[in-house]
Amino acid sequence: NEYKSYLRFKMTLNPLANPKGVKLQCELCQKPAYYQCTTCRVTYYCSKEHLSIDYSGIHDKICSLLVGLRAPAPMVSSEEERQHRKEQLLQRQKQLIDITRTEGSKLLFEGEHEAAVPAALQALRFSIDVYGLNSIELVPAYLVLGEASIGLGRLNQAEEYLSQAQWTVLKTPDSNDVIKSKMYRIYGLLQAAKGNFSEALKHYANDIYHVSLAVGPRHIKTSGGYFHMANVFFRRGEVKTAHSIYTEVVSIWNDMLVNGVELQDDLQEKTLTSVLDESSKKAEILDEAQEAEAIQVLHAIYDLELANDAYPPRDMITLLQTMAILHYHLMNFTKASDFVAQAIGLIERLDLSVDVAPLQQLQMAIQRNLEKNVSSQKLATGVSQVLDNSTG
Repeated sequence: NEYKSYLRFKMTLNPLANPKGVKLQCELCQKPAYYQCTTCRVTYYCSKEHLSIDYSGIHDKICSLLVGLRAPAPMVSSEEERQHRKEQLLQRQKQLIDITRTEGSKLLFEGEHEAAVPAALQALRFSIDVYGLNSIELVPAYLVLGEASIGLGRLNQAEEYLSQAQWTVLKTPDSNDVIKSKMYRIYGLLQAAKGNFSEALKHYANDIYHVSLAVGPRHIKTSGGYFHMANVFFRRGEVKTAHSIYTEVVSIWNDMLVNGVELQDDLQEKTLTSVLDESSKKAEILDEAQEAEAIQVLHAIYDLELANDAYPPRDMITLLQTMAILHYHLMNFTKASDFVAQAIGLIERLDLSVDVAPLQQLQMAIQRNLEKNVSSQKLATGVSQVLDNSTG
């Protein structure tokens, strides 16, 4: 599917013969560009390779938004109209910053480090345009670029991005704790990649400290620091310590999902964020990056603990329940059903005194949605057959 999407996009390129004196630059490397996206007509590339990287990373999500931002400004007759257009452009730039930051983080959690780079570069460019070269608002983009570089094995490049982020934070006395925690987390990843585990643990401790100041110690934003800290202990062979921290990570996600989301009979038109109980103070709105983080973290812990014979059964049940609720709200009902079945099966096999009512309630909700999926597919097939017969 990705290859087909690439081919469709590839066909919308115009080879360019640049007029004399016109210097068009590649979206990724700023070298002379010879191809144009004919959908937005305001984006250019030096090669088809850079087209492919940018498209898979961010361009297909912001293509239409770039038109109003980069197209020549229309003639306006009054200062009021000029001011109105200026405000519109500013709002569009801020919207693009949010989109590109979120997409870059999401791609990192999905392990797509190469694809995260174009999103982060766009976030950096838009942030510079809106806030200037020295603003703290540039730091999130530097950190995504740093983490992507670590994932690609480009550790020296990662250090450069992190140094820029740290310098900006140091020059901003009122920089918030969430930004600081994220910076320490990426420094921890860098030191772990170098094998400097003691230094990595110090950075993760600082990460957890600062994010706890901002949102508390039992928050999904805090759980990432715990998760990476557990990974270091695991790599150092301190397995018991690692497993106890993994259990804390699962507990945090379980609290958020159990208390923050509401079971629905029909989720066909809903997303994970839309089914959250907005009236509840415990509700937590997840963006796409946080959804990707939940999948990556919980599945990593699940894979590790399956091989851990000493993992307490009750902790495994909590992990299975957490993953079932997550996949239920991601509308992956087949996976959700599998995790519920594993949890109930474990309780029955070990004859544990555990309240199975929540799991049974979830199982019923999953089954209703699976049945509705089947009904919808049958209806779609029937309509398709009727249309084929009528045209035949």
